[in-house]
Amino acid sequence: MSSAESTSPKGSTSRELLMLTSGIPTSDGAGVRLTRIIGSPELNMIDPLLLLDCFESDNPDDYIAGFPDHPHRGFETVTYILDGRMRHKDNAGHEGVIGPGGVQWMTAGRGIVHSEMPEQENGLLKGFQLWINLPAAEKMTAPEYQEFNAAEIPVETLESGGTVKVIAGKTNQGTVGPAHRPATDPLYFDVELPGDGTFEQRIPDSHQAVIYVLDGNAHVGTQRKPIGSRTLGVLDEGDYVQVTAYSDGVRFLLIAGRRLNEPVARGGPFVMNTKQEVLQAFSDYQNNRF
Repeated sequence: MSSAESTSPKGSTSRELLMLTSGIPTSDGAGVRLTRIIGSPELNMIDPLLLLDCFESDNPDDYIAGFPDHPHRGFETVTYILDGRMRHKDNAGHEGVIGPGGVQWMTAGRGIVHSEMPEQENGLLKGFQLWINLPAAEKMTAPEYQEFNAAEIPVETLESGGTVKVIAGKTNQGTVGPAHRPATDPLYFDVELPGDGTFEQRIPDSHQAVIYVLDGNAHVGTQRKPIGSRTLGVLDEGDYVQVTAYSDGVRFLLIAGRRLNEPVARGGPFVMNTKQEVLQAFSDYQNNRF
């Protein structure tokens, strides 16, 4: 069983699956093919999670054009690379490469113009980009980065033989991820379970939570509803989540964040609280005030 087997208090409530979605195929940037899992007509957002994209292809034509210079304001982007390499460069002089297992947590704040380009001409490029909203009080903060290579992200071993890669948040055993964002207190785990292995994790009732299955199949919650590969499950309210692998094992992302409960106005790469603020963002960008 998992590290949390005996740590969920009596009387606590399991989070169950509310809905499932496989996302929609689309393209972004200069033609990068991807699957939009959150941020689609099917699932617009889950406060504070604004968008979740999965890109995965070993065909360079699907990704080689990358994401040339584009602006952001008012939220954070979290890029997690599983395979391949992506180079990031911005108008403030920051530049770096995210390699396999690496994470870049970018707070766009009041505004940044950046590019994200494949650092490879062939081979598999696979990863995720998550957008997390910022509260009104922090939307115009100075841009900043938290960047971690694979070796800097702790991996916890479960009693079942599974593992938890802890990017953000704290496991029931006490392993803490290196990324910290007090406003939304995010949790971002990459969990692998062997056949019939079980994982439990406490999640504050102030948080929304989802799981995304990369490979394999699992049951979720005490109702043991099934979820399969390449599927996102939205979790309802409760104190903890329980995931049990089928006999072939499972790998999934567990992502959660504190609800902001604020109005959201979206305009492409800008996410603010009012339409007027979005229009101001477009004006600031067009007049080189980023």
